[in-house]
Amino acid sequence: MSIGTADEDRVSLNRADSKAVRARSLRLLGSLIRPVRGKFILTVILVVFSQATRVLGPLLIAFGIDHALPALQQGNPAQILITGGGYVLAAALTAWMTAGYVTTTAQLSQAMLLDLRRRVFQHTQRLSLEFHEKYTSGRIISRQTSDLEALRELLDSGVASLASGVIFMVFTAISIFTLDWPTGIVILLAAIPMFFLSRWYQKRSQVAFRASRVVSAKLIVNFVETMTGIRAVKAFRRERANNAKYTELSEDYRKVTVTSINLNGIFQPGLILIGNVAVAVVLLLGGFRVLSGGLEVGALLALILATKRFFSPVDQMAMFYTSFQSAQAALEKVSGLLEEVPTVRPPKHPIALSEPRGELVFDGVEFRYGDGPLVMPHLDLTIPAGQTVAVVGQTGAGKSTLAKLVARFYDVSKGSLRLDGVPLDRLSSEDLRRAIVMVTQEAFLFSGSVAENIALGKPSASREEIEAAAKAVGAHDFIMALPEGYDTDVNKRGGRVSAGQRQLLSFARAFLAAPAVLILDEATASLDIPSERIVQQGLKKLLGSVTGSSRTAIIIAHRLSTVEIADRVLVVHDGEIVEDGSPADLIAGGGRFATLHGAWQDSLV
Repeated sequence: MSIGTADEDRVSLNRADSKAVRARSLRLLGSLIRPVRGKFILTVILVVFSQATRVLGPLLIAFGIDHALPALQQGNPAQILITGGGYVLAAALTAWMTAGYVTTTAQLSQAMLLDLRRRVFQHTQRLSLEFHEKYTSGRIISRQTSDLEALRELLDSGVASLASGVIFMVFTAISIFTLDWPTGIVILLAAIPMFFLSRWYQKRSQVAFRASRVVSAKLIVNFVETMTGIRAVKAFRRERANNAKYTELSEDYRKVTVTSINLNGIFQPGLILIGNVAVAVVLLLGGFRVLSGGLEVGALLALILATKRFFSPVDQMAMFYTSFQSAQAALEKVSGLLEEVPTVRPPKHPIALSEPRGELVFDGVEFRYGDGPLVMPHLDLTIPAGQTVAVVGQTGAGKSTLAKLVARFYDVSKGSLRLDGVPLDRLSSEDLRRAIVMVTQEAFLFSGSVAENIALGKPSASREEIEAAAKAVGAHDFIMALPEGYDTDVNKRGGRVSAGQRQLLSFARAFLAAPAVLILDEATASLDIPSERIVQQGLKKLLGSVTGSSRTAIIIAHRLSTVEIADRVLVVHDGEIVEDGSPADLIAGGGRFATLHGAWQDSLV
């Protein structure tokens, strides 16, 4: 293939991609308009009729000068009264309908934006963990903030201004042709350079605004990551390097913004120049025709006024066209996010599991992340209901992958993973989340009170149930020591409580949820020794309540202090189970677990 052919193919592909993106954006826009189409149609009607009455002004002025004034001189005031009354009535109708479409447009845009915000939030929550591990939080924030703000600016007033301007220009052109067709030809000739100038601006501004949205997202991502990781920034003295990076991104954003402003700086004055030249030509040609008797004075005045008014919306339209281009780029980004498909989907015909027992069966399970290599080559495993199983192994061995599969954060690539004989991918989301609960080392706390955070395990729980859960895992005493007890606001990410206390609160959540299967993923990995001891006591109480209720527990352990309470230990290496047995048996066997246990014992000395 020649280089020229390759370039042509690339251009063709880009065009095809661009068409697909535009089609996707239009589908989204259509779906937003559909629920409010009644108000949308009313807005269109008000815009059309308001511009129609607005165009009547020059026609009434021409009639008044050329016919009503001569009639008045002859003693007949009826025509001038009708003309004046008609002008006032047209102005009043224009004002009333303009106020109407401005109000309905605002209501329409806010309804559409509310719908879109909900969709983005709901869809982002529905997307699988795989998506969130690849798609940075800053980019998602950009979709909800800067992109939706660009759409808001356009929908609130931009669309109505663009539509009313275009309709006004069309009606004005019709009125000019009605008064004098040669002047109409002048207007049509002026429209030719306007068209080419608009096309020039459209092509270049589209590229500029797309680049602006990309750079804006990068800027937000950088800011969010810096503020989220501010402790690491302080610890490693990254302030100067981060400032340099942020300055670089800010400079990129400034450049793309200046580019779009420069384009508008050519487009807007160019349109105004074309309009002024057209008015001058109409005045010049019309003046000669008045002198030769080919045109009435009133008609010339009306034509000049109509021509000037024909180009008057151009300035405002140019400004809103800029908003339109920015909003179009934002709509492409948002529609792209909404087109993302969850890799873990709820079943179309779920199998009910009203009373789960907690038996887990891995039958020929293989797993890979996306199109990557196998990280779990083959796994056959049965975990009976009520058994406490510790999963150990070196970092990267596949422990957390196993936990994510059980929690159905990912679906197996091959084979079957069943809970009480039912494949996980056949369970409804409600049954799955009720049956399986996962406690991670992060122990994330949301803004709100301590009680609200514990109640995440069971939103309908009473205060008595919440306190009972906290007492069961040993969290009640430190909660009561807080300024407002269970009503204490934990502040951002649990800033008022320590890491160990956050983990105890997450245990209380799990206790309250009372799942059939409890997964503890590195629950003590990020704690110091004193905090770990406190959490270990809560963990024993939690697991004691679980095993006492004949429910299954899977402990993903990096520190082996949690293994002692397990009935069974699975040693994972390269995604495969290489040892399986009780802690005592595996220590006596002298294999990998014995080595890991010995190293852990040495670390305590």
